[in-house]
Amino acid sequence: MSVQQDKHNVSLEWIKGELDGFADLIDRTLVAPFGQINLLYIKSVTDSQTLSRHVITPFYEMGDTNAYLDYITTYPGTEEETTKEIAIDLLLSGYVLLSINDVICFFDAMSTESSGVSETSAESISQGPSDALTEDIAVNLNMIRRRYQSTNLKMETMIIGDVSKTKVAILYDISRVDHNVLAELREKMNTLKVDILQATGELEKFISSDKLRVLPKSIITERPDRVVFNLSEGKVAILLDTTGYAIVLPSIFNDFFTSMDDKIQFPIVGRFLKLLRIIGVCMTLWLPAIYVTLTSYNPEIIRVQVALLISGSRATVPYPSFVEVLLMLMMMEFLTEASLRLPKAIGPTATTVGGLILGQAATAAGLVGNIMIILVSAVAISNFLIPLNMMSLSIRVLKYIFLIAAAVLGMVGVVVCVVGFAMYLCNQRSFGQPYFRLFFLDNLGKKKGGEH
Repeated sequence: MSVQQDKHNVSLEWIKGELDGFADLIDRTLVAPFGQINLLYIKSVTDSQTLSRHVITPFYEMGDTNAYLDYITTYPGTEEETTKEIAIDLLLSGYVLLSINDVICFFDAMSTESSGVSETSAESISQGPSDALTEDIAVNLNMIRRRYQSTNLKMETMIIGDVSKTKVAILYDISRVDHNVLAELREKMNTLKVDILQATGELEKFISSDKLRVLPKSIITERPDRVVFNLSEGKVAILLDTTGYAIVLPSIFNDFFTSMDDKIQFPIVGRFLKLLRIIGVCMTLWLPAIYVTLTSYNPEIIRVQVALLISGSRATVPYPSFVEVLLMLMMMEFLTEASLRLPKAIGPTATTVGGLILGQAATAAGLVGNIMIILVSAVAISNFLIPLNMMSLSIRVLKYIFLIAAAVLGMVGVVVCVVGFAMYLCNQRSFGQPYFRLFFLDNLGKKKGGEH
């Protein structure tokens, strides 16, 4: 509840002067036999139905300005502010300024434009919940709290963005969270200075301590059930208003290969599916590099029949195997990006037909070998096995490093890249947690849960 007197530094005339030039600024006076009140609000961010139902209609029904003032000041949507800057921020966010008997009040009538709860599109599963987070942070909190009905689930809110004024919520289980992680996150969030914050990906980059990282260290997810599961593991979730994704941290390498329906399957089935995804990552990283090595540097490693088969398929190819592989991988990247940018009605058809035509034409023209088409298809399919898009994109980039090393040093380059990649993973930390821990302990930070 809040009330602000005109004798303070906030006045109706001063606010009108500050908002001069706002075409959607509405200045109305409601006149009745028993008195009048002044309304000031910005139409584009104010809900007209809320304004009519809870502000205008009660004024005419009560028949007394003093009774109406008591009604407004005790209403849960009324805020108390005493500074000019906060008064302007309230109006810009959708509050209505009411001047009643020389008393100024700020009534919450914000208009929230957001889509309803829809099904997941980026993280589809075969079983389990299919609802996805929305652009409305209140709806997202509702979905999470319905699944996590514990008094230990705490929430902190803050506003980030000097211009966007984006509302951010930090969720964690006070009995399970690692308080060192929470303290580090608070420090980074409090020192963050940006003008516009519109997406979780932006915030994830801002709070990352490693600016030259190759792999993601925080999960960005659209699934409320994944958020709830990670909260129960002692992790921290960050929700942003106006975006349908959440950030989960700290996240380790193993977390990015876990699909939510793994928890529903029998344990042996879930582990088998995760093993398939790990094998898919290895195929994506190694297959192009090994093909170049076996074709141009070390054909003696494989059997003679296989070496002759590869040589026969490349008999008409006029350039080295490295160029052949690079050409086909880039064509696959073009098709993948085109499938994302084209309209949904024609995207899948256009890219499928385009891929078939390009592959067949390139083979018939002798520009690439038949085995190369099989290899590129296997690499593309294995890369799509990764359930989280951020890790999938990183692996897509990393395979070119392996490919270049193989083209320069042959099998030695592949081995060096594998060892270097393993050392890089072992050296990384995600908010103090070992990044390459293969089996993440349940209830992260349970031993530290009582420390504040």
